[in-house]
Amino acid sequence: MSEDHNYINYSCYFNAFREGEQFVLNHSLSMIVSGEMELNDGTVQRVFKKGDVYLARKNQLLKFMKKPTETEEFKSLSIQFGEDLLKAVSAQEGFHLDEKYKTPAFINLSDSQHLRYFMESLLQYKELLENKAPELLELKQKEALMLLFAYDKNLKKVLFDFSEPHKLNLEEFMQKNYHFNVKLERFAYLTGRSLATFKRDFKKIFNTSPRNWLQQRRLQEAYFLITQKRQRPNDIYMDLGFEDLSHFSFTFKKQFGHSPSELLK
Repeated sequence: MSEDHNYINYSCYFNAFREGEQFVLNHSLSMIVSGEMELNDGTVQRVFKKGDVYLARKNQLLKFMKKPTETEEFKSLSIQFGEDLLKAVSAQEGFHLDEKYKTPAFINLSDSQHLRYFMESLLQYKELLENKAPELLELKQKEALMLLFAYDKNLKKVLFDFSEPHKLNLEEFMQKNYHFNVKLERFAYLTGRSLATFKRDFKKIFNTSPRNWLQQRRLQEAYFLITQKRQRPNDIYMDLGFEDLSHFSFTFKKQFGHSPSELLK
């Protein structure tokens, strides 16, 4: 296994929300130890609470919000599955992928007591796993896979799918995912294109560059949310892919002639 990845992750935030977005590089099995986690893949949104377990699929875009409660800090535990390990297990089982298995970017597994018990047991190995005991880590990864497949054998079609993203409908994908603040190279990869092909196809469909379209699309949605839904700028700018409020306000005023706050008056 590569030493470039952290395959066990303990996350803790004491008294403040943390929100953001991420590209899921590896399949990962996670449990909320305390607090709450809200996940949103652009279509499906769900809040996971203490004791809930979910599987996040690789090559997916996710927005997250980690929330401590009034009495508990936020804590979560995740175990990742690198491609080398999954290919080795797949070969051992002689698995052949006959068809792709469509699921959301994250799969709720909270009804599996066995998976919850397994994740809770990992807390007892925290120091060993953090100190990089590779044999123990691989053993636990394989144990997790056995439990996942016992829960639903169709998950093999998810975890043992080693194909690259296929060429997607670009317009449909961008209309769904424009609010994710990721690099163009990532958008290109997820739509099954090289960066050059992505830009060329994008120009044909939208008659403008990706960067210009993304900014205009995000501003249009911001205008709608502020004027029609009466939402506050500081509640929406991150959800729309802007990195900071001042840049959002400046760009918005340049586009519409009024600042977001002025339109709320």
